[in-house]
Amino acid sequence: MYSWIAATVVVALGVSFLAVTENFIAGQKEVILGGGCFWCMEPPFEELEGVIDVSAGYSGGQEENPTYQEVSAGRTSHIESVRVVYDPQVISFAELLQVFWKHIDPTDDGGQFADRGNHYKTAIFYGSEEEKRIAQLSKKELDASGIFARPVVTAILPRTRFYRAEEYHQDYYRKNALHYNAYKVGSGRAGFLEKTWKGRPEEKKYARPADEVLQSRLTAMQYRVTREDGTEPPFDNEFWDNKRAGIYVDVVSGEPLFSSLDKFDSGTGWPSFSRPLVDENIVEKKDLKLFMVRTEVRSAAADSHLGHLFPDGPEPTGLRYCINSASLRFIPAGELEEQGYGEFLPLFDGQQ
Repeated sequence: MYSWIAATVVVALGVSFLAVTENFIAGQKEVILGGGCFWCMEPPFEELEGVIDVSAGYSGGQEENPTYQEVSAGRTSHIESVRVVYDPQVISFAELLQVFWKHIDPTDDGGQFADRGNHYKTAIFYGSEEEKRIAQLSKKELDASGIFARPVVTAILPRTRFYRAEEYHQDYYRKNALHYNAYKVGSGRAGFLEKTWKGRPEEKKYARPADEVLQSRLTAMQYRVTREDGTEPPFDNEFWDNKRAGIYVDVVSGEPLFSSLDKFDSGTGWPSFSRPLVDENIVEKKDLKLFMVRTEVRSAAADSHLGHLFPDGPEPTGLRYCINSASLRFIPAGELEEQGYGEFLPLFDGQQ
């Protein structure tokens, strides 16, 4: 944790701690999450690499400067929340949501465990349209996973002002460990999380096979593009004009990269997408070849060369991911389940 940095800034500038945390260092980001009792929602995030600060507080309501007595009695429209300040170069918004899901009951619309009422409901507060999209996809994936028998009802809401809770609530699990542990068990949270997640297999991982395997499995063009940073000819490749519904995965590793929902005709003769399907599966690198500065796009797990990124795409992103067909494998929407990508099925309701 980097609390000492904030403390140093406070001494140097003579400003309040609250002001520092609300205007954190450039490059850092924040996410506000409601997961029921905020005592239980600080520990999961504080142990993560890339997380800089976690605060307990109140958000989602209209009332200014709410107190614990007001919120806990249901006299405000706020919910108990945590604000997580993090370094997006180390941990992503999507990865933080995966941690969030594993510490709540996302199917409970009346509170969390023994704590009942609107002020204990679960919520993800997004700060941009991109975060909204990631949160919605994450929720759909969880719903489609079959982990829960009931629907996932966690709200996805625009971010509102976060009010830091009283100091005695901050890091309560450390200050009052005995009471905290008794509460977590007695409320039913600990047992629910143990029953739901213990023994569950790790999420699917993607890796690059040995080079000799790839040479025998890939076509000459696929190998040249993905492993030797080649470029296929425009208008003479497999997917430049493909209009079928489905997703595109790395031909080397199978990691999901792009969706037909974000594909558009750029007129270039290569498949073009306005955004990735899974942000963390895409890596962007500066490319200084050909006497120009470009942004190369590679896959995260297999390190396959995919193509390049340009700032001339359609709204709302304004981006064009210009990708080689040879680096992709297309999976039609109707085959997602049988090929192990069932979590993306909800995206194509009515399009199969």
